[in-house]
Amino acid sequence: MASHTKSDGSAVEKDSASAGQTVEENLTETDSFNQSIFSMDPNQEYDMNHKRRGMALIFNHENFFWKLGLGYRSGTNADKENLIRRFRELNFEVKAFDDYKRHEVLSKITEAAAADHVDADCFVCVFLSHGENGHVYANDGQIEIPEITDLFKGDKCRSLVGKPKIFIWQACRGDKHDDPVTPMDVVDSQVTNDMVVDAGVLYTLPAGADFIMCYSVAEGYYSHRETVNGSWYIQDLCEILRRYGSELEFAEILTLVNRKVSLRSVLNCKDRSAVGKKQVPCFASMLTKKLFFRPKK
Repeated sequence: MASHTKSDGSAVEKDSASAGQTVEENLTETDSFNQSIFSMDPNQEYDMNHKRRGMALIFNHENFFWKLGLGYRSGTNADKENLIRRFRELNFEVKAFDDYKRHEVLSKITEAAAADHVDADCFVCVFLSHGENGHVYANDGQIEIPEITDLFKGDKCRSLVGKPKIFIWQACRGDKHDDPVTPMDVVDSQVTNDMVVDAGVLYTLPAGADFIMCYSVAEGYYSHRETVNGSWYIQDLCEILRRYGSELEFAEILTLVNRKVSLRSVLNCKDRSAVGKKQVPCFASMLTKKLFFRPKK
């Protein structure tokens, strides 16, 4: 009986020692993790000193196949030209495509994802079109956003791993005759800078680090496009890039764009109920470092 008790006692002592070691090991791992977190440099930046800045693709859609019933996007060419100027100033190799069909868009996107980006800083893709519920429209049909973004994940685009991948969505809903905003979607042919209403595409976030998704408006709200000058969002994004593109961190630039757009109000619109309406863009960032577009040396 005594030996049994002794044996049990020894077992307990042994178990207590093992438990103590486990606690010490866990504390050591926790301390190590905390030290690694606190040793991170909060000012660490993406390496933007590669030979090339990178590729900027702009898919601009003004006209659509008639069977889709989508409206003519007056003002979008002003957005395209504005973006071309700004991204070229930031040393991007800009390629713009007008009214491409679905298979043409996906072909260009696939080609870009398969390209060698080893000597490039980052990648930009801009989509100017109609869209909602997680998709955007090419000239002849819709494209799910993941069909575009998934091609740039690390397992499919190795040369952009660890580099910023920027997607900008100026996406709007087409004319819907049973929708109460239809009068604001109708654009006449006169050269007057009328206001029309766009609807922002819903959030669709790619899995993986180093993506940033930039939206013309928050989910569920309408954005505004002038039929001559282009959309509020692209106008103000390009203006902030012109003034601060080589100085401020990119998230700071987008925050300024949010502020600038939010200060606007509808002044001129055929639907008088839209007068005074506001808009706020948004962005979803999976960037892991600070992003600057400083001038190339």
